[in-house]
Amino acid sequence: MSEELRPLPEFEYAAPRSLAEAIVLMKQHGGAAQLLSGGTDLLPRMKKRKCAPSVIVDLNGIPGLSFIEMRGSNLHIGAGTRLTELHESRIVKERAGALAAAISVMSSPGIRNRATIGGNLCNGSKCADTPAPLTVLDASVKLRGSDGERTVPLSEFFTRREQTLAGPGKTVIRADEILTEVIIPCRQGSSTFLKLGRRRGSSISIVSAAAFAVITTGRFEDVRVAVSAVASAPIRGRKVEAALKGMPVSEEHIERASALIKEEIEPISDVRASASYRKEMASVLIERALTRIAMGGR
Repeated sequence: MSEELRPLPEFEYAAPRSLAEAIVLMKQHGGAAQLLSGGTDLLPRMKKRKCAPSVIVDLNGIPGLSFIEMRGSNLHIGAGTRLTELHESRIVKERAGALAAAISVMSSPGIRNRATIGGNLCNGSKCADTPAPLTVLDASVKLRGSDGERTVPLSEFFTRREQTLAGPGKTVIRADEILTEVIIPCRQGSSTFLKLGRRRGSSISIVSAAAFAVITTGRFEDVRVAVSAVASAPIRGRKVEAALKGMPVSEEHIERASALIKEEIEPISDVRASASYRKEMASVLIERALTRIAMGGR
């Protein structure tokens, strides 16, 4: 039977009306339960028998999980906010350019109408498009569980392959915790995102890169870069950043610094691209992203 015709595995369905109720359900069922938000990743994985939760806890009936708002100097985004809302948001475009650029090339309009930012992060996919831009934007996430609420920097949210044998798909979320919002500190500077795939739109990333920079009087005052789809979690280009900080903005400096990312990543070869190609293109995308920022977004 084809995957399109194969029925979903049997499961119990719960539709809590509050976060507190959802947390109780997650604690009660532990690892046997899965959260449903947009369902654009969960349902296909269930059809392919890559996961078979005994209980699905639907978050869509819980109020207060979808919002985009400024609170002081921070941009707060509810975990249940659909990608389409983010794509159309003036605030996101103005305050979090890299995130807006990433969502503009994510999947198809139909998927964006259902998918949520919380789901994109919690899936833990190494090819997901939102983690790299959120990393350079110094974002954090709020997690709420039976022991209360905690805030986790996105740089500490994903577990890397060297930290766990499970590899991609893992985060620090505990069995009874729910991601409730994403927090982005809005500082001076510009950011952008570039993605390489086999085709436009719904293509999975071969490699993607995000960059943030503050340029003052023709010099890089601050620089942050990150690449995705080259490891089990986004990787900051620390050598690239160090090489550019305080340096005059020039094509030569950007090109030379961007090449240093090759020393910081060890991608794998698979059916979509070789490791050597990913290394080379990571350098190219970082160079293009930084050049775009240096040129004022052009």
